[in-house]
Amino acid sequence: MKKYCVILILICTISIHAQNQTNEHSFLNKAEFKVGYYGNLLWDNGLNSGIEYLWKEKVVVKAKKKGQKIIVHQFLFNGSLGYATNFANKTDNGLHTYYGLIWRRTNPKRRQFHIEVNPLGYYRSFLKETFEVKGDNVSKVKFPGRHYYAPSMAIGIGRQRKEKRRSGWYLNFNYTLRMPYNTGVLPNFSLQYGYRFNFKNKNQ
Repeated sequence: MKKYCVILILICTISIHAQNQTNEHSFLNKAEFKVGYYGNLLWDNGLNSGIEYLWKEKVVVKAKKKGQKIIVHQFLFNGSLGYATNFANKTDNGLHTYYGLIWRRTNPKRRQFHIEVNPLGYYRSFLKETFEVKGDNVSKVKFPGRHYYAPSMAIGIGRQRKEKRRSGWYLNFNYTLRMPYNTGVLPNFSLQYGYRFNFKNKNQ
């Protein structure tokens, strides 16, 4: 009987350990969501939401006179979706999405600096009521607008919440290219300000 009890306890221990390992490396445990303002504060304003997934993390511990100094370097996969418009006259409406990689550094005071590169980007503009003329016929265009390839990059700052691993606020300065725009490329500057959060763990 004792032999079977020992085997049962061993199986339960292995099962709990495996479950903890699975939870530790689960998608929600490594993912953080973000939502915030997107635009340039003048004629283009909207909302942006997205997700960041932790790929690699390196913790550097440096010995100082006042104690240890811990610096965290992270690489994260990034995906985002947003919409912005000119609320005054609705002449600049656009849906954007992009995907790429983020490098982030967090210092001992929880201040963060990050660089974001998004080679996969798409922008869809929406025009106001539009008509087209073909011969003697005039017809209304359904869903008028244009499609653009829109890669982007950003430099940003932020701060991690106290006693949290990744949640916190962020401020990004974005530079996006829309192409082909007529016969060339249209550069676009924008700001992102928002908050990152995690659903899985209170310590996130």
